[in-house]
Amino acid sequence: MLTAIRSQKTFDTAPLNAVLTFLSGDTLLRLTRGVIEKAVIPFLAIGAFLFLWSAGAAQVQTSLGQLPGPAMAWEQAVALYDEHKAERQKEAEFYERMEERVQKAIAAGQPQERIDRMRERGYTGKPTFFDQIFTSLYTVATGFLIGSLIAIPIGIVTGMSNTLYNAMNPIIQIFKPVSPLAWLPLVTMVVSALYVTDDPMFDKSFLNSALTVTLCCLWPTVINTTVGVSSVSKDLINVSRVLRLSWLTKTVKIVLPSSIPMIFTGLRLSLGIGWMVLIAAEMLAQNPGLGKFVWDEFQNGSSNSLARIMVAVLVIGFIGYLLDRGMLSLQKRFSWDKNAVLR
Repeated sequence: MLTAIRSQKTFDTAPLNAVLTFLSGDTLLRLTRGVIEKAVIPFLAIGAFLFLWSAGAAQVQTSLGQLPGPAMAWEQAVALYDEHKAERQKEAEFYERMEERVQKAIAAGQPQERIDRMRERGYTGKPTFFDQIFTSLYTVATGFLIGSLIAIPIGIVTGMSNTLYNAMNPIIQIFKPVSPLAWLPLVTMVVSALYVTDDPMFDKSFLNSALTVTLCCLWPTVINTTVGVSSVSKDLINVSRVLRLSWLTKTVKIVLPSSIPMIFTGLRLSLGIGWMVLIAAEMLAQNPGLGKFVWDEFQNGSSNSLARIMVAVLVIGFIGYLLDRGMLSLQKRFSWDKNAVLR
């Protein structure tokens, strides 16, 4: 009976002993430190930023009124969302009315050609702030993908050949620092001269913005891909020679896997530069994205314009952050270097 009581006592105190061990060990310390580093410190930093922003904005008076603080920016963010919902409601009502007219035309025996023309009519309301966000994302994705498809092959062949490297290096160094504002007029003239059609698939403003992004996205990816390829271990290259691998097999099996970390570094830099370039390009090309939104609000000059511009600035920054995190997550997924840090 004594043995049973002792066993019962040990069973009852086991959870308590586990809790005490957890509290007295390093696990709690690591957990607390992780919470402080990942949550508390960023929260305090954001709070300090909002406080300084609010205090500083109250001291600045512009021709359009007081510089907007966090409260005014939040108010306009809500207003932009409400405008988006109202515009979508108008669009839905438009298509409902259009469908009613089509049904009446069918019932009246109208020609099919006329009915098709009626159905082809689209809603022509102005794009909302959220529509402009998606336009900017689509534009930068197009320019970035075109630039990557051009830059990665150039970087690979340049990194594998000293002759090509010596030939390409001056060109890269000359065009790398060119501002997007210098490229845009040239791109605009070329697109206007070559893209002549009665039924355009893309707007010229979209092509101007996307191609400007492409030209500015090329160089970081070319440079980092070249460095990554030229840094492949000589032992691996010698093994490919011993095995008599073809150029394509050597590139796919040895060069690319070894240079992926540097390639992704170039892609991250290119995407960040492309996103920054896009805003300026959209302002000048009048592509209906975030850059045009900022420019239109600046030209509008209403009492809410500054707050709306501030909302756009914050959204631009937040999207840029998400794009960088997304690219780094892809790097961790596809690269052999699993120690890449999310920084």
